[in-house]
Amino acid sequence: MAGRTYDKGTCLRRISVGRRQIMPETMIQADSLVKIYKSKQTEVLALQGLDLTVEEGELTAIIGNSGSGKSTFLNMIGGLDRPSAGSLHVAGSNLFTMTEKQLVLYKRNTVGFVWQNNGRNLLPYLTVLENIMLPMSLSSQRKKKGKALELLEMVGMSAKKRSRMNMLSGGEQQRVAIAIALANSPRLLLADEPTGSVDVKTANYIFDVFTELNRNGQTILIVTHDVALSKKVRRVVAIRDGKISSERVLKEAYADRLQESSIDWRQEDTQDEYVILDRAGRLQLPAEFLESLQLKDNKVSIGLHDGKIVISNPES
Repeated sequence: MAGRTYDKGTCLRRISVGRRQIMPETMIQADSLVKIYKSKQTEVLALQGLDLTVEEGELTAIIGNSGSGKSTFLNMIGGLDRPSAGSLHVAGSNLFTMTEKQLVLYKRNTVGFVWQNNGRNLLPYLTVLENIMLPMSLSSQRKKKGKALELLEMVGMSAKKRSRMNMLSGGEQQRVAIAIALANSPRLLLADEPTGSVDVKTANYIFDVFTELNRNGQTILIVTHDVALSKKVRRVVAIRDGKISSERVLKEAYADRLQESSIDWRQEDTQDEYVILDRAGRLQLPAEFLESLQLKDNKVSIGLHDGKIVISNPES
């Protein structure tokens, strides 16, 4: 994927194709997305007006604390959950109005899913090759075995093609799970904590696979707690309390150095961070900023000074 330019928080994204530059299509468009889970006694507001645009060809990571709404959002994009309000379009499809039949076809052909618990993707009594070919049996794709072998080569698992899944390590199983998710050539690859249960070496290998897929045009959305992985991603979206609170953008100085072992991706400041204004002009201030104001209640003073918005404690 070609580099991007950023001007004071406004993002201009382009993808290079040969000598031409074209504006990419929108892959994910979420507007004022709301999700409410109800029981007899309680209501939980998992998403509270989330807005997000992801263009075709992007590799984007979503981060956030447990309960922030990131996995709920990923499940909606994957067609596993329905929004309560707002709108959600993926690859031109309106997920809010899909029939059950349309949703089945969408999950089969448009999105591929990689789970942290790779047992959701894998059948232990089949070989590696058979696992990858299984989802192809539901498609009209020709040369299924050839495509499966190509995917195994891509994730470095060709030597284990005849092994059963219970003979593989956790990292090897996760690599097979990525190949399975790509079996029907989805337009969008979703990964929920793909490196959460593997060691650092395997996590780096998995990220390299995602990076190479993205270079070849695959749109990828990753939910992760892995600090080192998130710091390597060109665009990182932070969700807090069911909304997008900020975005981090990889600094140009690091953009072409993703595989350098000399960089400590957990410690170095590799990204610029921007607070995100929603469509109503609201933003979420970092908790440490609010704590420094030592507020007694939820009231603040706001003013415009020398072209800067200044928020302060009204009693100071």
